[in-house]
Amino acid sequence: MLDQRALVLFSGGQDSTVCLAHALETYAHVETIGFAYGQRHDIELRTRLTMLAALKETFPQWAERLGADHPLELPTLGRISETSLTREAAIELSQSGLPNTFVPGRNLLFFTYAAALGYRRGITTLVGGMCETDFSGYPDCRNETLRVLQAAITLGMDKPYEIVTPLMYVDKAGTWAMAERLGGPRLVELIVEHSHTCYLGDRTHRHEWGYGCGTCPACELRAKGWETWQRAKSSVPTS
Repeated sequence: MLDQRALVLFSGGQDSTVCLAHALETYAHVETIGFAYGQRHDIELRTRLTMLAALKETFPQWAERLGADHPLELPTLGRISETSLTREAAIELSQSGLPNTFVPGRNLLFFTYAAALGYRRGITTLVGGMCETDFSGYPDCRNETLRVLQAAITLGMDKPYEIVTPLMYVDKAGTWAMAERLGGPRLVELIVEHSHTCYLGDRTHRHEWGYGCGTCPACELRAKGWETWQRAKSSVPTS
Protein backbone atom coordinates (compact mmCIF):
# COMPACT_ATOMS: atom_id res chain seq x y z
CA MET A 1 0.00 0.00 0.00
CA LEU A 2 3.04 2.30 0.17
CA ASP A 3 2.53 3.43 -3.43
CA GLN A 4 -0.68 5.22 -2.45
CA ARG A 5 -1.47 8.78 -1.45
CA ALA A 6 -3.89 9.86 1.27
CA LEU A 7 -5.58 13.03 2.49
CA VAL A 8 -6.27 13.08 6.25
CA LEU A 9 -9.01 15.14 7.88
CA PHE A 10 -6.82 16.58 10.63
CA SER A 11 -8.29 18.69 13.43
CA GLY A 12 -5.33 18.30 15.76
CA GLY A 13 -7.34 16.23 18.22
CA GLN A 14 -6.44 12.85 19.68
CA ASP A 15 -8.37 10.81 17.11
CA SER A 16 -7.22 12.67 14.02
CA THR A 17 -3.60 12.62 15.25
CA VAL A 18 -3.71 8.84 15.63
CA CYS A 19 -5.30 8.58 12.17
CA LEU A 20 -2.55 10.78 10.74
CA ALA A 21 0.11 8.56 12.33
CA HIS A 22 -1.66 5.50 10.91
CA ALA A 23 -1.69 7.08 7.45
CA LEU A 24 1.99 8.00 7.67
CA GLU A 25 2.78 4.37 8.47
CA THR A 26 0.56 3.14 5.63
CA TYR A 27 0.86 5.48 2.63
CA ALA A 28 3.82 6.83 0.69
CA HIS A 29 2.52 10.40 0.61
CA VAL A 30 0.12 12.03 3.08
CA GLU A 31 -1.46 15.48 3.06
CA THR A 32 -3.73 17.06 5.65
CA ILE A 33 -6.83 19.21 5.54
CA GLY A 34 -8.39 21.23 8.35
CA PHE A 35 -11.55 23.29 8.62
CA ALA A 36 -12.43 26.57 10.30
CA TYR A 37 -16.21 26.45 10.52
CA GLY A 38 -16.89 28.87 13.35
CA GLN A 39 -16.20 26.29 16.04
CA ARG A 40 -16.26 27.51 19.61
CA HIS A 41 -13.08 25.52 20.34
CA ASP A 42 -11.10 27.25 17.59
CA ILE A 43 -7.94 26.78 19.65
CA GLU A 44 -7.68 23.52 17.68
CA LEU A 45 -6.81 25.56 14.58
CA ARG A 46 -3.56 26.61 16.28
CA THR A 47 -2.77 23.38 18.12
CA ARG A 48 -3.06 21.37 14.88
CA LEU A 49 -0.15 23.35 13.43
CA THR A 50 1.88 22.76 16.58
CA MET A 51 1.16 19.05 16.31
CA LEU A 52 2.19 18.90 12.65
CA ALA A 53 5.50 20.60 13.47
CA ALA A 54 6.08 18.28 16.44
CA LEU A 55 5.37 15.17 14.37
CA LYS A 56 7.88 16.25 11.72
CA GLU A 57 10.56 16.98 14.30
CA THR A 58 10.00 13.85 16.38
CA PHE A 59 9.51 11.35 13.56
CA PRO A 60 11.86 12.12 10.63
CA GLN A 61 10.69 8.98 8.81
CA TRP A 62 7.16 10.39 8.80
CA ALA A 63 8.32 13.89 7.87
CA GLU A 64 9.54 12.51 4.55
CA ARG A 65 6.02 11.34 3.72
CA LEU A 66 4.10 14.31 5.10
CA GLY A 67 3.12 16.75 2.38
CA ALA A 68 1.11 19.95 2.28
CA ASP A 69 -1.45 21.07 4.84
CA HIS A 70 -4.64 22.62 3.47
CA PRO A 71 -6.63 24.83 5.89
CA LEU A 72 -10.10 25.68 4.55
CA GLU A 73 -12.70 28.11 5.87
CA LEU A 74 -16.37 27.12 6.03
CA PRO A 75 -17.81 29.94 8.17
CA THR A 76 -21.33 29.52 6.82
CA LEU A 77 -21.61 26.14 8.54
CA GLY A 78 -21.14 27.79 11.92
CA ARG A 79 -23.63 30.54 11.13
CA ILE A 80 -26.42 28.15 10.18
CA SER A 81 -25.76 25.67 13.00
CA GLU A 82 -27.53 26.18 16.31
CA THR A 83 -25.19 24.00 18.36
CA SER A 84 -23.12 24.33 21.49
CA LEU A 85 -19.97 23.92 19.36
CA THR A 86 -20.79 27.04 17.35
CA ARG A 87 -22.66 29.09 20.00
CA GLU A 88 -22.12 30.07 23.62
CA ALA A 89 -24.61 27.52 24.91
CA ALA A 90 -24.62 24.86 27.59
CA ILE A 91 -23.91 21.33 26.40
CA GLU A 92 -27.09 19.26 26.74
CA LEU A 93 -29.39 16.89 24.90
CA SER A 94 -31.52 18.47 22.20
CA GLN A 95 -35.16 17.67 21.44
CA SER A 96 -34.00 15.17 18.81
CA GLY A 97 -32.29 13.10 21.50
CA LEU A 98 -28.82 13.95 20.15
CA PRO A 99 -26.39 16.08 22.15
CA ASN A 100 -26.42 19.70 20.99
CA THR A 101 -22.72 19.32 20.15
CA PHE A 102 -23.86 17.63 16.93
CA VAL A 103 -23.18 19.98 13.99
CA PRO A 104 -25.59 18.82 11.25
CA GLY A 105 -23.86 17.90 8.02
CA ARG A 106 -20.35 18.62 9.29
CA ASN A 107 -18.67 15.37 8.29
CA LEU A 108 -20.65 15.20 5.06
CA LEU A 109 -19.29 18.60 4.08
CA PHE A 110 -15.77 17.86 5.32
CA PHE A 111 -15.44 14.75 3.18
CA THR A 112 -17.04 16.43 0.17
CA TYR A 113 -14.58 19.33 0.35
CA ALA A 114 -11.72 16.90 0.94
CA ALA A 115 -12.79 14.94 -2.13
CA ALA A 116 -12.85 18.11 -4.23
CA LEU A 117 -9.36 19.05 -3.05
CA GLY A 118 -8.17 15.49 -3.57
CA TYR A 119 -9.54 15.51 -7.13
CA ARG A 120 -7.22 18.40 -7.99
CA ARG A 121 -4.24 16.84 -6.23
CA GLY A 122 -4.70 13.30 -7.49
CA ILE A 123 -5.62 11.88 -4.08
CA THR A 124 -8.67 9.64 -3.78
CA THR A 125 -8.06 8.07 -0.36
CA LEU A 126 -9.66 10.16 2.39
CA VAL A 127 -8.90 9.35 6.04
CA GLY A 128 -11.03 10.44 9.01
CA GLY A 129 -11.18 9.72 12.73
CA MET A 130 -14.90 8.93 12.93
CA CYS A 131 -15.90 6.24 15.40
CA GLU A 132 -19.14 4.60 16.41
CA THR A 133 -17.75 2.76 19.44
CA ASP A 134 -17.08 5.55 21.95
CA PHE A 135 -19.10 8.42 20.50
CA SER A 136 -22.05 10.69 21.19
CA GLY A 137 -24.42 9.15 18.67
CA TYR A 138 -23.62 11.51 15.82
CA PRO A 139 -25.27 10.00 12.72
CA ASP A 140 -22.52 11.28 10.40
CA CYS A 141 -19.91 9.27 12.33
CA ARG A 142 -21.56 5.93 11.58
CA ASN A 143 -19.95 3.49 9.20
CA GLU A 144 -23.19 3.10 7.25
CA THR A 145 -23.34 6.86 6.61
CA LEU A 146 -19.76 7.01 5.41
CA ARG A 147 -20.09 4.00 3.11
CA VAL A 148 -23.06 5.67 1.39
CA LEU A 149 -21.14 8.95 1.24
CA GLN A 150 -18.17 7.17 -0.33
CA ALA A 151 -20.44 5.78 -3.04
CA ALA A 152 -21.98 9.21 -3.67
CA ILE A 153 -18.56 10.88 -3.92
CA THR A 154 -17.34 8.16 -6.27
CA LEU A 155 -20.36 8.67 -8.52
CA GLY A 156 -20.21 12.46 -8.32
CA MET A 157 -16.50 12.66 -9.09
CA ASP A 158 -16.63 9.86 -11.68
CA LYS A 159 -13.62 8.13 -10.14
CA PRO A 160 -13.27 5.65 -7.27
CA TYR A 161 -12.78 7.25 -3.86
CA GLU A 162 -12.18 5.44 -0.57
CA ILE A 163 -13.11 6.76 2.86
CA VAL A 164 -10.85 5.13 5.46
CA THR A 165 -11.79 5.24 9.16
CA PRO A 166 -9.13 3.39 11.21
CA LEU A 167 -10.93 4.09 14.51
CA MET A 168 -14.47 3.15 13.49
CA TYR A 169 -14.66 0.19 15.88
CA VAL A 170 -11.94 1.22 18.35
CA ASP A 171 -12.81 2.68 21.75
CA LYS A 172 -10.84 5.50 23.34
CA ALA A 173 -8.65 3.12 25.34
CA GLY A 174 -7.85 1.34 22.09
CA THR A 175 -7.02 4.68 20.49
CA TRP A 176 -4.39 5.37 23.15
CA ALA A 177 -3.03 1.85 22.65
CA MET A 178 -2.91 2.37 18.88
CA ALA A 179 -0.94 5.58 19.37
CA GLU A 180 1.65 3.70 21.42
CA ARG A 181 1.88 0.92 18.83
CA LEU A 182 2.38 3.41 16.01
CA GLY A 183 4.81 5.83 17.61
CA GLY A 184 5.72 4.51 21.04
CA PRO A 185 5.78 6.70 24.17
CA ARG A 186 6.92 9.70 22.11
CA LEU A 187 3.68 9.81 20.13
CA VAL A 188 1.62 9.39 23.30
CA GLU A 189 3.52 12.32 24.84
CA LEU A 190 2.84 14.50 21.80
CA ILE A 191 -0.87 13.71 21.94
CA VAL A 192 -1.00 14.52 25.65
CA GLU A 193 0.89 17.80 25.25
CA HIS A 194 -0.28 19.16 21.91
CA SER A 195 -3.57 17.62 20.78
CA HIS A 196 -6.85 19.31 21.64
CA THR A 197 -10.20 17.63 22.29
CA CYS A 198 -12.06 19.82 24.80
CA TYR A 199 -15.28 21.29 23.39
CA LEU A 200 -14.84 24.42 25.52
CA GLY A 201 -11.36 25.15 24.18
CA ASP A 202 -9.76 24.93 27.62
CA ARG A 203 -5.94 24.88 27.50
CA THR A 204 -5.42 25.98 31.11
CA HIS A 205 -6.12 22.74 32.99
CA ARG A 206 -3.51 19.99 32.56
CA HIS A 207 -4.48 16.39 33.30
CA GLU A 208 -2.62 13.10 32.85
CA TRP A 209 -4.36 12.71 29.49
CA GLY A 210 -3.81 16.28 28.30
CA TYR A 211 -5.44 19.70 28.45
CA GLY A 212 -9.15 20.39 28.84
CA CYS A 213 -11.98 21.40 31.13
CA GLY A 214 -12.35 17.80 32.28
CA THR A 215 -16.16 17.93 32.34
CA CYS A 216 -17.40 18.25 28.75
CA PRO A 217 -18.31 15.01 26.89
CA ALA A 218 -15.10 15.08 24.83
CA CYS A 219 -12.90 15.42 27.91
CA GLU A 220 -14.82 12.72 29.78
CA LEU A 221 -14.40 10.25 26.91
CA ARG A 222 -10.71 11.04 26.60
CA ALA A 223 -10.12 10.72 30.35
CA LYS A 224 -12.07 7.47 30.60
CA GLY A 225 -10.12 6.00 27.70
CA TRP A 226 -6.81 6.99 29.30
CA GLU A 227 -7.77 5.46 32.64
CA THR A 228 -8.97 2.22 31.04
CA TRP A 229 -5.79 1.99 28.96
CA GLN A 230 -3.58 2.64 31.96
CA ARG A 231 -5.34 -0.07 33.98
CA ALA A 232 -4.95 -2.53 31.12
CA LYS A 233 -1.23 -1.72 30.83
CA SER A 234 -0.67 -2.18 34.57
CA SER A 235 -2.43 -5.54 34.58
CA VAL A 236 -0.14 -7.02 31.92
CA PRO A 237 2.47 -9.20 33.64
CA THR A 238 6.09 -8.36 32.91
CA SER A 239 8.49 -11.16 32.07
